[in-house]
Amino acid sequence: MKIGIISLGCSKNLVDTENLLGLLISNDQEIVTDYNDAEAIIINTCGFIEPAKVEAINTILEMSYYKKDKCKYLIVMGCLAQRYQKELTEEMPEVDRFIGLYEYNNLGTILTDILKVKISNTYGKNTRVLSGKPWMAYLRIADGCDNRCSYCAIPLIRGKYVSTPLEDLIKEAKQLAKNGVKELNIIAQDTTRYGLDLYNERKLLELLQELNQIEELHWIRVLYMYPDEIDDSLIEGMSKLDKVLPYFDIPVQYGNDKLLQLMNRRGNVNSIVNITTKIRETFINSVLRTTIIVGFPNETENDFKETLEFIERVKWDKLGAFIYSKEEDTLAYDMDNEVEDYLKVDRLNRLMDLQESISKEKNKLYINNTLEVLVESYDALTQSYRGRSFLNAPDGIDGEVWIYTSESLKFGEFVQVKITKVKNHDLLGEYRGRI
Repeated sequence: MKIGIISLGCSKNLVDTENLLGLLISNDQEIVTDYNDAEAIIINTCGFIEPAKVEAINTILEMSYYKKDKCKYLIVMGCLAQRYQKELTEEMPEVDRFIGLYEYNNLGTILTDILKVKISNTYGKNTRVLSGKPWMAYLRIADGCDNRCSYCAIPLIRGKYVSTPLEDLIKEAKQLAKNGVKELNIIAQDTTRYGLDLYNERKLLELLQELNQIEELHWIRVLYMYPDEIDDSLIEGMSKLDKVLPYFDIPVQYGNDKLLQLMNRRGNVNSIVNITTKIRETFINSVLRTTIIVGFPNETENDFKETLEFIERVKWDKLGAFIYSKEEDTLAYDMDNEVEDYLKVDRLNRLMDLQESISKEKNKLYINNTLEVLVESYDALTQSYRGRSFLNAPDGIDGEVWIYTSESLKFGEFVQVKITKVKNHDLLGEYRGRI
């Protein structure tokens, strides 16, 4: 059967999609990219915040039009399907089946029943099929979350934190590396918590030490680190691993202790500052990335100004921000003193203006420095290759490096680039040779 696949949402969700692709291809199904040719369309959805839900609903409605032609089956899976399965089944009859996350162990049987073709019940056991650039992959080390932040629906959707056994992760990483992956990005809702549920102790450093020994890997990057779980031993241990990048993605969410408590976040502003200071003292060059929520209930102008001062104090290398999304069944849903919409937008703009100026000044420090860059694309308009250095995660948030050269470069190779100019988020430089 010809099947079209759409993946929405975060990198954790993308891993589910790649496992789905592995299941379908191993069972001799044909994956198509032109939905006009598809006999079935499967949408893997996100249901985390309101914009993601709107995107998912619009995508479902858009794909339903293909059922007027060749497409016989429309299937929706993922977080939205898990969170609103009953309501969606009643309201969207054009969808043949909504499949919740907790049904994935039986996914083969479910698809066999719907599609009328034999699909084995081996989801997650087949080799993942990477859907993006073949030199980069995500390694999801756990699912679910136990942190219970008051604004977050993830524990309601994905359940409690469940680590993947270390030996299974090493096996998967070796297979990815054997298949050509050079950059491995470690992900989970909270990577720093890895192992507590299985081994009664945090095992992220041990995992990184094992991954660092895989010969074919060149870069290992850790994402989604909870600040309260980062200790001196982890920081110092990472500094001794040559393939582990000094990249610390630490979503702190706010820069005021009152709001951090309302968000049910552990730790405080001073503890976050101490962690970032320790990282910068340990590494000659490091990247500190974070996210901030603006417009949380009870946020005052003074609270927000404290957060701006906090951002100025730490001077994050990379920062993303988003407006608080009110999510039903979360602890924050019924909080009083909601912030007016115009204030949320104003504060978001002010915060990002500040970060833009910080980012530009940070980037200027790399002028005349030579960086190792992973080549990923070519832009005909500017006649430059585009790639990423250790400063840039693969999610498109951190900017990129523009590479100017008359030579022909290969996508997926590492090269040396001397930085000559900067933009707000991008670095521009000249090719200086292969690695």
